[in-house]
Amino acid sequence: MKTPTNEKFAVVTGASQGLGKEFCIELAKRKNNLILISLPNQNLNKLSKEISRKYNVETVCFETDLSCDDNLKELTNHINHNYEINILINNAGIGGTRNFEKVDMDYINKIIQVNVKATSILTHQLLPNLKKQSDAYILNVSSMAAHTPIGYKTVYPASKSFIHSFSLGLASELKNTSVSVSVVNPGAMKTNPDVTLRTEKQGFFGKITLLEPQKVAKYSIKQLLKKERLIVVNPLMWFLTILLPSRIKVPIMTRILKREVSDA
Repeated sequence: MKTPTNEKFAVVTGASQGLGKEFCIELAKRKNNLILISLPNQNLNKLSKEISRKYNVETVCFETDLSCDDNLKELTNHINHNYEINILINNAGIGGTRNFEKVDMDYINKIIQVNVKATSILTHQLLPNLKKQSDAYILNVSSMAAHTPIGYKTVYPASKSFIHSFSLGLASELKNTSVSVSVVNPGAMKTNPDVTLRTEKQGFFGKITLLEPQKVAKYSIKQLLKKERLIVVNPLMWFLTILLPSRIKVPIMTRILKREVSDA
């Protein structure tokens, strides 16, 4: 059934916590209606209602596993048939620090399915909807890890390199359309106590690079609406990551991340 509204919506994946939650709050503060998407059993409905009530915007939510192709097809078909969207934020992602030879196939497949495939498919399927708007925006969340291979992460930085390249390529392709594409490359964030603890185990380097998700979200949305293609939230780390040659930064980052892996 067609939703009885002409209001446009912003779509945010990985919306239940961390950076995704802060994106939703920042967009709601700007009076954007929201479509929140996350995995099941993450209290998304409660968050959706709280945001709607507090900021007086319309919100809807969908709990689904984006690693499943059928779920992606069902979700995008439903959105396209029922909502007009002018913002898409591909925030959902899977990471982790593990010994590569000790992980199972499902671990590898999930990272690729969510970080690479889901971002690509969601963007592809929702793009015609976005192009109907006079101004529309896509924000893809990459990572500082996109610019350096790292032992004990391996697949994750490679998946984020894809997001970085995909975003800038699509931005160029859509240059003369109503849709602008941006990519943000944040580092580690205080998204939850577990992530904070793991990052702080990296020592001094980890502690000084931890970012507040609220600040990242606020700055990212501001730059997104300015149609900034590459959004840099930590200039110092950005330049260090870009300028240091791989023969130096890869061993350093691998030694730092090894501290997170108790059985490495």
